[in-house]
Amino acid sequence: MSESVSISNLTVIRDNKTIIPNLTMRVGRGIIAGLLGPSGSGKTTIFRSIVGVQQTHAGTITVLDHPAGAKNLRTRIGYFTQSASIYSDLTCLENLHYFARLLGDTEISVEEIIDLVDLKKNRKQIASSLSGGERARLALATALLGRPELLILDEPTVGLDPVLRRDLWDLFHRLADQGKTLLISSHVMDEADRCDILFLLRDGKVLASGTPQGLKEETGKTEMEEVFISLVEKI
Repeated sequence: MSESVSISNLTVIRDNKTIIPNLTMRVGRGIIAGLLGPSGSGKTTIFRSIVGVQQTHAGTITVLDHPAGAKNLRTRIGYFTQSASIYSDLTCLENLHYFARLLGDTEISVEEIIDLVDLKKNRKQIASSLSGGERARLALATALLGRPELLILDEPTVGLDPVLRRDLWDLFHRLADQGKTLLISSHVMDEADRCDILFLLRDGKVLASGTPQGLKEETGKTEMEEVFISLVEKI
């Protein structure tokens, strides 16, 4: 399987502290890859490095066969950050139409995306008046615009109710079935079983990687939280 993301010997240093020490990762295409770990484990820094907005100190990153940050990747990557990247003084529809015009070409219409993220009833609502979960869904909608082959989603389900979390994960799997690659970070271990492959992170290092079932068999555990604790205790 060809790779959507290839990271070799990545090192990131911030304020004289090594955040990512010599990280290597490979992510295939058309799958959901989960980066799981507690806050401060390096998930966001890895994502910023893949997108090309993080200063790195060593290593190489190839994304969709191009160096990270290459100009021609801008329309091929959808990036959902923890801070909602939307305009608070515009409605949901106005936000999406604005970003759609910037991208110039989108394979899913604005109206379809509004339905996908369950914001139909909020479509004409000013973004500043949305709840936290609704703002997160609007930011996710902007990441789905264009023709992204790679979706990088930094804790997209934080603060959402269980039903909406389930619906979003159903959407993520439909997108992967269409051939898109999704990199999703979370510190919620029960979301691990929804991923095709996992990278369990701590202190900027990969403790283990593999399928959810494979990691359970490797550690002799039945729950992903137990898997993570077991791997941490071996350090």
